[in-house]
Formats: sequence, structure tokens, C-alpha cells
Amino acid sequence: MISLDSVSKAHGSQILFLDASMTAFRGERVGLVGPNGCGKSTLFRMIMKQEDIDDGQLSVERNATLGYFSQDVGEMGGESVLEATLSGAGEVSQVAQQLIELEQAMADPERLDELEDLIAKFGDVQHRFDELDGYSLEARAREVLAGLGFRESVVNDDVGQLSGGWKMRVALARILLMRPDGLLLDEPTNHLDIESIIWLEQFLRGFSGALIITSHDREFLNRLVTKIVEVDGGTVNTYAGDYDFYEDQRALAAAQQEAQFARQQAMLAKEKAFIERFKARASHAAQVQSRVKKVDKIELVQPPRRRQKVDFEFREPPRSGNDVVKMEGVCKSYGDLSIYQDLDLVIRRKERWCVMGINGAGKSTLLKLAVGAISPDHGVAALGAGVKLGYFAQHSMEVLKGPQTVFDTLQEKFSLANVGSLKALAGAFGFMGDDVDKKCQVLSGGEKARLVLATMLYDPPNLLVLDEPTNHLDMDTKAMLVQSLARFEGTMLMVSHDRHFLHALSDHVLELGAEGVRTYGGGYADYVAASGHEAPGLEAM
Repeated sequence: MISLDSVSKAHGSQILFLDASMTAFRGERVGLVGPNGCGKSTLFRMIMKQEDIDDGQLSVERNATLGYFSQDVGEMGGESVLEATLSGAGEVSQVAQQLIELEQAMADPERLDELEDLIAKFGDVQHRFDELDGYSLEARAREVLAGLGFRESVVNDDVGQLSGGWKMRVALARILLMRPDGLLLDEPTNHLDIESIIWLEQFLRGFSGALIITSHDREFLNRLVTKIVEVDGGTVNTYAGDYDFYEDQRALAAAQQEAQFARQQAMLAKEKAFIERFKARASHAAQVQSRVKKVDKIELVQPPRRRQKVDFEFREPPRSGNDVVKMEGVCKSYGDLSIYQDLDLVIRRKERWCVMGINGAGKSTLLKLAVGAISPDHGVAALGAGVKLGYFAQHSMEVLKGPQTVFDTLQEKFSLANVGSLKALAGAFGFMGDDVDKKCQVLSGGEKARLVLATMLYDPPNLLVLDEPTNHLDMDTKAMLVQSLARFEGTMLMVSHDRHFLHALSDHVLELGAEGVRTYGGGYADYVAASGHEAPGLEAM
């Protein structure tokens, strides 16, 4: 349905695509992957005719409708959440507006002489509205909004009052409501909680058109996509399978290319050594000339392209006491809303707790109580002896100083560390080369999160409290973070919507559900098996 054939595209001197080809057929769910800045969003814009290609052929099936979700949602306001969703649903919303206008025209006494034509036109438009399943449009809109986490009490509120993250959900709801022939979704899982991600995953599995999607959520891609298209260094490569299969195949291909490159280099070194040794001897002139011609004709194997990656060995944290966090009889309310009643919890040294709960259940509140950012109304919440705290929350990024560079920030925090060590630290968190000279005020949300995590882990605490640390992090940074935290010798308390992150790092689960607080003495996988669901807001599977 969507086809790129030998497409080339450059932004100035940067080549994004060179003779790139790919396809997406109806029924295929394609995961588009590659490092930040490789051209994934540009590819979407080219398909949508928002950017021209420089060379090649890009085609979309005739009369096919496309729905495109990007991170730029534009201005919203002056209408309810439901109205904003309905008004952006493509042709069906336009046809609905035509019906309203025709109804008003037929009721206008000044247009009685047009009534016959208006009735005929109304019939045609009504038929098209019926074809588009327009009469169930509002019910479907409410269903999609509910799946994306909107409470019924919110859908009639002004969309302009929502935060940026919730406006993103409205924009996504519009696209899903369109039921287009092709869906292009650029990072739709950003700003979604785990329940909404799982709902979206199930919704898209039932989509019959062509789907091309980018996401930093590994588990989401593994469960959803049937094909991976990798964009990297101007090339586009296709792999049949999920994200894990792609990684395995990519590693295998790189290993094979590395071995082939090494063999060829060894052979060339041998030939060149012979040429160098005997080039001055007349008795070997024919042999030397033959080998020179042979070397000149060889098609050189290129070494495998490696994404820049810096490994950094984090230091071991100091030892804490055995009881790291202790809560006894904790009560906490906000106005009439009671969050906790008589909560008892003990987190012991080296335990790794993840907190599960629907929006508003009190996940972040629990973390704030644990670190002392807020106090309980009743009861005691305290850190144990010898605890050195590291607390990452979304507001943590607000402490970065705008005019300072990435390197200035690290150097100010660790004034005694040498330059090489700090540049290695920056590199481990994705700040390569000149990136260390970027000012904090121009960093993206993901870059700010990486910088804060770097400052937190260089001189590691023995208690890490992490509130959604993986938001906006790319796959490579997440993988590095998971590897680093897997070796972390301290205690962890975390909230995350990333199931791969939870699988890899948790060994205890605290669930905040409708029936109160429950604890599970195993990791996230054990919690899913024991509870029968992947998150408290989902029905048992």
C-alpha cells in the first residue's frame, strides 16, 4: 500500500536516505527503528507529502486514506475533549458536519425553493455517513478516549485545560477514530501509562490496514509488529519479525561482516606484503604485476557500521543499614481524597520494588513519602541508617541551569573528577563529541533526563528512587540504563510504564488497587502470573 523505491533525501549536507526502499502492505505492522536524528520522522512527512523526496519513487495506493500522528499536536481549546476528538477524525467528521449544515439548510424557510435538491444531497451524504459507520462515531470516540485513560467525567471538559501530555492523547484518539487505510504513528506511547499502552497494543493488533510505527517501548514493538524497518546512516534495511528478532539478526549480520572484513584485510595484507617484498626484483615482476591487478579488482568489504556507544563502569555505592525505607501506619489525603490509610511497608537493603497503580492511585505520592519530599498526615515514613538517597522525578530536570553546557553541569557537580572521566560519563548517556557543549536550555526532555541520571549515578547513592526514569529515552539509552542498574548494588524503588524495564530490574511489586495495597514477593513477571493482569487497571487475562 505504501512503497519507497530507491528514494534519496538530504537536509543540507546531511544525507538521510540514499537509494532507500521499503514497503508496507495492508495487514502489515511495521516497526520503524533507528538512532535519533536518522530520519524516521522525515520518512513519515515524505509519505504524507509534507516534504518532497530528492530522488526515487514514493507511492501510496490510489484513494487510500492515511492517518498521521506526530508529536506536534498544535493548539487545542474552545471545545470539549469529546468534540476535539470528533472534529479531527478525518472524512467521517467532515461528512457529519455536512449533515448538520444540510439539516439547517432544509429547515431554512428562505431556501424552500432548493428543498428538493437539498433532500437529494442529504440522502447522498447520509449514505456516505452510514458507510463510514458515522452513527456509532460518538460511542467509538468515548471508547477510544477511555482506552487512552480519560475518565468519563473529563471528556466533556475544555480540551484547552489539559496538560501537553493529555492533549497528545486527544490527538492520538483523533487518528485512531479515523479508521484510515494506513496509520503512521510517531512515538504514540510517549505520555501513556502502562494500561493505555496495553490497550493501544490490543487496538492496533485489530487494525486491518498498513501500520508504520516508531516507539522506544521494546515490549510494545515485540508484541505488535510483524516487520522491522531500520533506518541508519542513509540506508534502510528490512527484517521480518519483532524487535528481538531484528536485534539478533542485526548482531549476527554484523558479526558475519566483521569476520568477512577481517579475512579480507588479512588476505590483502599478505598480498601487499608480497608486492612490497618482490617489487624490485625483475625475476618476480610478472607475479608482482599479477597480484597488483588482483588487489585492484577486489571489491572491498566494509567494516560493519557501529552506533557510537560508550561503556562506563559505575562505582559501588556505600553500604546502608538493612532497613532502608520504613513506613508505619501512614495516612495521606488530599482534601476529601484519601490516598493511604494505615500503610505499613518495609524495604530492605538490595531489594528492588516497583509500584503499580492506575493514574491517581498514589504511585508518585508513595515515592515522595519515602524520600521525605512530603510528610504523612499520620504515621511515620523514614529512611534507615546510612542511606544515601538518589531521587529522580520529572521535576528533577528543572534544577538544570539553562546557560550551562552538559559538560559544565557535570563538572560543577563533580569538581574533583578528571576531564576524561566526565566525558566518558557523558558519552555513556548519549552525549558524544560536541554534544557535551550543548546548553541545557536547548536540550530535549529525553536529553535532560539523561543528564540528570548521569549526575545521579556517577557518585551512586545506595537508595535509588525513580519516578518514570525512561520517559523519552531512546532504545540504546534504555538498554544502557538497564545494564547499569542491573549491576547496581543498592536498593531501588521505582515507578515505570516500561514493561521491559520492570521485567529486567524488579524483584518485589507493590500494587495500589481498588482493594487497597497488596505486595508480591517476586519481580514483575511473577506479579503478572500471580495477579492475572499486567497492570491494576486491566481486567484479569
